[in-house]
Amino acid sequence: MRQILEIIDLSHNFGGLRAVSDFSLTVGEGELVGVIGPNGAGKTTIFNLITGVFRIAQGRILYQGEDITQWLSNRITAAGIARTFQNIRLFKDLTVLDNVRLGAFSRHRYSLMESLWRSSNFREQEERLTRRAYELLERFQVAHYAGVPARNLPYGEQRRIEIARALISQPRLLLLDEPAAGMNHAEAEELIRLIRELKEEFSLTILLIEHQMRVVLNLCQRVTVLDFGETIASGPPQEIHHHPAVLEAYLGRDI
Repeated sequence: MRQILEIIDLSHNFGGLRAVSDFSLTVGEGELVGVIGPNGAGKTTIFNLITGVFRIAQGRILYQGEDITQWLSNRITAAGIARTFQNIRLFKDLTVLDNVRLGAFSRHRYSLMESLWRSSNFREQEERLTRRAYELLERFQVAHYAGVPARNLPYGEQRRIEIARALISQPRLLLLDEPAAGMNHAEAEELIRLIRELKEEFSLTILLIEHQMRVVLNLCQRVTVLDFGETIASGPPQEIHHHPAVLEAYLGRDI
């Protein structure tokens, strides 16, 4: 299987606190891999390192065989890596449609002058992106919210909008940071179905952080478990589910 993401000996400190310690992980093309662990285990820090939010001081990250360790966030997004956030980061005063459209910033193919003069190339691309945004809203069954400010949407629908915004950038690798956070059982089950469908429909490779174990067990092909920034287990979900170190550090307090 071709590796789409390879993380090698990644470490990150916040002052004197080591948040991630010598973390390594490979994700094959088309896989759905999970990273779990207690709050503060370093999961979101890893996503921030992959996407260029934090600068990498120790370790390397390869994407499709190319070293992206020192790339900036905009270049990483343009290369085909998109993410969602644990705490929803929609622009609450903008419409749902505009929120999704903003996710396509890395796909703009017009110059500053063309945008200022509203050239034919600018208008054509903006029309195309608007059509694509509507198509995604329809796919997520939220097109009726297109002109509504994002702040007025129910929590679960805001989660859908955030995923749609990530998909408009046409990623090959999608990072989902606790997509089921705040959802009840029925909403989580619907999310599991949706992620499965999106993975096939958009030919995605997915790296997932999640706290709800039923989501991990029903979705992921492989799981890596962190505790205090260190990997304590890695393997198939059912194996991880009964791993003694995992039960002690995390699962035993959560199931």
